[in-house]
Amino acid sequence: MRKAVVVFSGGQDSTTCLIQAIANYDEVHCITFDYGQRHKLEIEVAESIAKELGIAAHKVMDVGLLNELAISSLTRDSIPVSHELQENGLPNSFVPGRNILFLTLAGIYAYQIGAEAVITGVCETDFSGYPDCRDEFVKSINQSLVLGMDRPLNIETPLMWLNKAETWALADQYNRLGFVREKTLTCYNGIIGDGCGDCPSCDLRRAGLEDYLNHKETVMAELKAKQTDGNA
Repeated sequence: MRKAVVVFSGGQDSTTCLIQAIANYDEVHCITFDYGQRHKLEIEVAESIAKELGIAAHKVMDVGLLNELAISSLTRDSIPVSHELQENGLPNSFVPGRNILFLTLAGIYAYQIGAEAVITGVCETDFSGYPDCRDEFVKSINQSLVLGMDRPLNIETPLMWLNKAETWALADQYNRLGFVREKTLTCYNGIIGDGCGDCPSCDLRRAGLEDYLNHKETVMAELKAKQTDGNA
């Protein structure tokens, strides 16, 4: 039996990954992290989506220590999410160490349940500039987990080389575009579905959706080409 663990936030990207994982694996587990993020609604949405998609094994893990250490607009209500980059060239929504911690804990969970893969929706094609979303980082931590636990494990990143339009196309391949659009929470201001329309996350999401809806055949062909090449 093939098992996978999906790092699951209830957002567009991780929900699309979950939908694909359900089709590709015999048993899928979700792990959601409560790190004192800006909106607790994120956890409720993740639980609701996992239940609706028939995921029986959904672990919500308290990692509040991250909130104490990592200062970001996503961990401090007093810091507004900004469209401007900081002096270090990163957006103020970057949570330092978040994916290092999440992928490490998901890897441990995969070890315990005998899963062969950890799936995460990180991407460096259309993304917010977070260094822990890069392919180089994922490959590095994957190698470290294999060495540190002396067990095969593959961190899968189905969206790594997809732009946002192609991510919408992927959801549509599984006849779930409407579900992802209506049920997920991507907005930094905590509005489910199409979101506030003003934060950086909503900007990326909306632009990708508009691109896909206006150029469906072209975008779907590009997605299928990447899937054939092993880049999706």
